[in-house]
Amino acid sequence: MADELVHYEIARGVARITLDSPHNRNALSAQLRRELRAHLSAAVEDEAVRVIVLDHTGPVFCAGMDLKEAGGASAADQGVNEFPAILEQIWTSPKPVVAKLAGPARAGGVGIVAAADIAVAAADATFAFTEVRIGVVPAIISVTVLPRLLPRAAHELFLTGEKFDAARAVEIGLLNSAVPADQLDAEVDRYTGMLALGGPNALSATKAMLRRERPSDMSSDFKDMLALSARYFASEEGQEGITAFAQKRPARWVPTD
Repeated sequence: MADELVHYEIARGVARITLDSPHNRNALSAQLRRELRAHLSAAVEDEAVRVIVLDHTGPVFCAGMDLKEAGGASAADQGVNEFPAILEQIWTSPKPVVAKLAGPARAGGVGIVAAADIAVAAADATFAFTEVRIGVVPAIISVTVLPRLLPRAAHELFLTGEKFDAARAVEIGLLNSAVPADQLDAEVDRYTGMLALGGPNALSATKAMLRRERPSDMSSDFKDMLALSARYFASEEGQEGITAFAQKRPARWVPTD
């Protein structure tokens, strides 16, 4: 549809969800939020999809909440009320999510970046937690951002709202990689190519394992992890992977042309 703000396409097992609202710097308007949620759900439910890429048009990845819509609305009517569901969709997606940034992210846009499993940006992209500078609190995005960031950097950047570059974003854990703009597509393809080699069920289980809260008792942790490991070694997917490795061929789940 010509008037949609978020586009969806699938190629070789990769679902690309593209924010296309450059007139307001891909701000999280009601329509954009609605379409983003719908496309994320479609990608998760489609067995042909192995990896999800969050992309954008225009010079800005995402500027955060749409402040024009937020103006004058009561606490109950703020669009930010719908935002946790989007971040949770990305964070808990059973399929790996890669964020691709050709330009800046601010506020809620940084929350999306943090929710993704892999985040890659052009070297000239910038970031900032601008909430305090307009008198609001970066509360919702803290749920996804704080597990990624070094604590000292989180205090500095949340409290000052200072802009920082992609190199620092890598240093503090927000990004996996920052590359020259002309290498961004290749870097994203490198990550999606690697992710697509993993077994779908194994990737989902590994994401859940990475999210779980570790017990304080190491013996209990080993017991749980042994059960998980043995179950997947014996699974149909695990046995296919072992057989494919022995036969020096791609596993059945690896996407083809």
